[in-house]
Amino acid sequence: MSKRSWLKSVLPALLLTTSAFAAGSADVKVGTGIEKYEVTGASDSFTVAPNTRIYAATKITDVEPGTVTVVWSKDGKEVSKTELKVPRASYRTHAYRTFRAGDTGAWTARLVGADGSELGSTSFQVQVQ
Repeated sequence: MSKRSWLKSVLPALLLTTSAFAAGSADVKVGTGIEKYEVTGASDSFTVAPNTRIYAATKITDVEPGTVTVVWSKDGKEVSKTELKVPRASYRTHAYRTFRAGDTGAWTARLVGADGSELGSTSFQVQVQ
């Protein structure tokens, strides 16, 4: 088999393999508000009154249109999930969680793709007064 015909037979398989493993990614930031698709009041530590929202803003790139999920975890244990629609490969979106008395602790907001892979995450501390 010549190099050229070998390459023609192998190239499609290589391309399929490469795109199958090409996972998206996301920049995840948390803050106290959202303005023009950007998080405001960004921090890695919050002291808040009960019933205060903290937002997880994401800039997603290279994902298949569909859905992603923000997974909120406190002290390493999953607490809640928020599913978000993603209409195109690059997209900005956000979710929020209302923090109440008893929610003081170490938190993580993870963005998970439809296939279960983690696209991005951020960790932060919350003190509810």
